[in-house]
Amino acid sequence: MSDLNNGREQWGSRLGFILAAMGSAVGLGNIWRFAYVTGESGGAAFLLIYILCILAIGIPILMAEFTIGRRAQSDVVGSFQEITPGKPWVVAGFLGVASAFIILSFYGVIAGWSLHYFVQYLSGGPAIGAEGGFADYFVAFHTGNFEPLLWQFIFMGITVGIVYVGVKKGIEKSNKILMPLLAILVIVLAGYSLTLGGAQEALDFLFTPDWSQLANPEVYLAALGQAFFSLSLGMGALITYGSYLSKKDKLPGAAVSVAGLDTLFAILAGLMIFPAVFAFGIEPDSGPGLVFITLPGIFDSLGGGMIFGLLFFFLLSAAAVSSGVSLLEVAVAYFMRRFSWSRQKAALIIGFIIFLIGIPSSLGMGALSGVTFFGRDILDSMDFIASNVFLPLGGLLIALFVGWGWKKADALEASDFGDTAVGNGWVIILRFIAPVAIFIIFLSSIGVF
Repeated sequence: MSDLNNGREQWGSRLGFILAAMGSAVGLGNIWRFAYVTGESGGAAFLLIYILCILAIGIPILMAEFTIGRRAQSDVVGSFQEITPGKPWVVAGFLGVASAFIILSFYGVIAGWSLHYFVQYLSGGPAIGAEGGFADYFVAFHTGNFEPLLWQFIFMGITVGIVYVGVKKGIEKSNKILMPLLAILVIVLAGYSLTLGGAQEALDFLFTPDWSQLANPEVYLAALGQAFFSLSLGMGALITYGSYLSKKDKLPGAAVSVAGLDTLFAILAGLMIFPAVFAFGIEPDSGPGLVFITLPGIFDSLGGGMIFGLLFFFLLSAAAVSSGVSLLEVAVAYFMRRFSWSRQKAALIIGFIIFLIGIPSSLGMGALSGVTFFGRDILDSMDFIASNVFLPLGGLLIALFVGWGWKKADALEASDFGDTAVGNGWVIILRFIAPVAIFIIFLSSIGVF
């Protein structure tokens, strides 16, 4: 099913594309990050605003990325050069490539932790001492100078291997296996968690809003930021994946499907984590340590907790791989076109460079723990630059490009909306509403207010 014009790889099916795009969106952001951000941001009120952000801003930008990619049939940089040659909009493409390098470098570190825990549960569970329990175990592990690097390398090896094989046989095939498996696992784990005794508190926390939280501007900023991070917006992954679509595949339905499934997955992850948290009297705002310290402690006290832990960390690791693959593909697709490299050469070289870039983020917990930037360790600094600067700016440029930089009639035609009320509404959101919302997030995230 190759494109006759340029020999570009394409998805084998529309379902394969939706599952791959969902795989890009469903990652640590839906499980690890969603759980603690929801906990820190007040639960149901945050969830309500988060869903509104997905509908009002997430889906329109998702559509914009798919539209750019499919129209141009090129990588994230080449897409802007193809549609508006010689114009500065190409900066959005380079931001996407830079984001892929930075995010995957530190994402690989955290994904490596998850892989380590998965293997520990395969062999009987983390070997904790009597003193300090899981907190001491996690600190001892992730502040090490060698073992975390080994697991980061293994994660990058798996990710490179999938991208190395290709779009149809690697990325699409892996997501056709992983995404249904992850859906089954999260439903099973959520169902089990709801039997633990904290179900009513968890349901109230997630679905009964404390309306006073709506007066807190930080809840809105957290919700919009999480919507951006969760859907993989602004990093070029969805432009790159959209470029492997054939012209006959309809975009609006695909965009709604991806956003809807991604949001449902995040809510199910909440139903998986919070009943267990409440059942054992743990604060829902325990922060990032919730996954690596709190939950293993809960598993340890459950009958059959070893199986629960094994499935949970497989879920977390597989979700990380599907997102890691989409990030690596952004950079690989660009270097393949720019330097006429084979896919195999690009995957190996770029994957290894990203691993090297990630080493300081890992050692920042150990040998380089004294190195900080504006009060943040190396990993948090990389996360801040990518998530709070590059992604919002990338998303802002994508919205402005489709809203203002692309001829409206051409954008509407390329999107499959045509000159309809929905299509015109989409353009209005991208011209006015999304840019203002993203700019506010950006100013807030860099500490302007």
